Amino acid sequence: MMKFYSEKLGIEYPWQKYNQIVGRDYVSGAMENTTATLHQESAYQNFRQLADENSWETVICHELFHQWFGDLVTTESWSNITVNESMADYSQTLWMEYKHGKDAGDRENFNGMNNYFQDPASAKKNLVRFYYADKEDVFDLVSYQKGGRILHMLRNYVGDDAFFKSLNNYLTTNKFKNGESDQMRLAFEEVTGQDLSWYWNQWYFGSGHPIVKIDYAYDDAAGKATITIEQTQKTDKVFRLPLAVDVYNGSVKKRYHIWMEEKKQSFTIPYTQHPDLINVDGDKVTLWMKTDNKTSDNFIHQWKYAPLYMDRKEALDYFAKNNMKELVEGLKDKFGYLRRYAAQLLANAKFAGDADVLQAAEAAIAKEDNRTAKAAELDLLVKSGDAKYLSLFKKNVDDSSYSVAASALQGLAQLDPDNSYTLAKKYSKDAKGDLVQVISGIIIEKGTEADFDIVLQSFDDAPLSQEKVGASATFAGFLEKVQDISKVKRGIDVIIKFRNQIPEQYRGFTDPPMKAGLDKLSKAKGTEIADYIKSVWK
Repeated sequence: MMKFYSEKLGIEYPWQKYNQIVGRDYVSGAMENTTATLHQESAYQNFRQLADENSWETVICHELFHQWFGDLVTTESWSNITVNESMADYSQTLWMEYKHGKDAGDRENFNGMNNYFQDPASAKKNLVRFYYADKEDVFDLVSYQKGGRILHMLRNYVGDDAFFKSLNNYLTTNKFKNGESDQMRLAFEEVTGQDLSWYWNQWYFGSGHPIVKIDYAYDDAAGKATITIEQTQKTDKVFRLPLAVDVYNGSVKKRYHIWMEEKKQSFTIPYTQHPDLINVDGDKVTLWMKTDNKTSDNFIHQWKYAPLYMDRKEALDYFAKNNMKELVEGLKDKFGYLRRYAAQLLANAKFAGDADVLQAAEAAIAKEDNRTAKAAELDLLVKSGDAKYLSLFKKNVDDSSYSVAASALQGLAQLDPDNSYTLAKKYSKDAKGDLVQVISGIIIEKGTEADFDIVLQSFDDAPLSQEKVGASATFAGFLEKVQDISKVKRGIDVIIKFRNQIPEQYRGFTDPPMKAGLDKLSKAKGTEIADYIKSVWK
């Protein structure tokens, strides 16, 4: 990572050393300091976790990138935190693209965009904010995920050479000093020779994002296609958008460049042969929510010929929404995480139990090299409930991957429920991730009060993590089966102890699932336990 970023930025790692420290009970993710980064315990992963995915890889590169953007040049105020955090967020896309390929980079970029879209309130916030109640307010989905996507669009707009030369210019000009968003703009303008005030005003000093509807009309007699794009966001703001439009006939693609500058705008594309597909935003970089009114044939063509991760994902989403068997083709995708996504969509399809779907899942499992995809493919077979897969589940329950083992154990529990409790206890000795959830579910359903000490110790010993937040509700569910009130209170105390270790600024995210589990326990156990929970939940 240090070599990659040094070469991309044209500036060697600027400090004498770099240390990484893991702190037990540190729950704030990670924090870079000049030459040293502190990580929470989730950074430690055993070989079984890594068999699934290095879940901390993007955190490691994010914090490292701060050694340039944050430490070599430091934001001049919390208002301009974007020059620290948006940059570090985008470093994740850069690294995943370089290390694992274009699809992995695009997946990371989409995940960031999707996270930003999950909070409607984020659309009301400027990226650069001069008014806030507390400095913690600026550490949010806008400064991180939205800012990273704004940088991704900027890179696409100016090109890679200009993008990285501009970053070098910003760092070189401001090294060992403070920086702000306008200095970043000036660095880009000096390199590109363009006036980028419009871009900064729209994306850095403005809020929201476009919500668009895209329609297509074809006139074969005149040899022209009309693309109509309408911005439907409930504000008067009109976003100025440079867009690439790809027109496909078979595998042959011709690109056009258009600018959207009005609330509703139509564009005419000439053709001699009726297009098989018109693909707006051909590079799939634009930060927008869209309704893209393509036909089924268009999406089938997009799946076959448009090359990008988002092209294929959009097609899979369409197939799933419209109950199209083409969704099965997703199990053959070149990218493991799209194969997993296709399997997850298939599990919820009306035709999930069809013989050809199950045969396709079996074939995928036989040659699958992505463990999380294999787990999702196994889940398809689990859902079928067919006893013929018993041997396959037995074969995979000892897999080094927690997710594969979890799916196989779920299948065994379904086909041999009387033995599931024994199996759950056996595999609980080394369980993390999905395997914990499967085991917990079995123990809650089949376990007895005699398991109290084991279950209590297992929960109490688990490291502070988001995973443990989810497990707290599961543990509370187990306590419903415990008759000894003193033991129930001991269990509640352990949940409260965990909750009190979480910093208050994170409890808006962690409290709801924990409280839901305890509320359910209150109803199950009556007044004494309800009153006890009220007394300790503060």
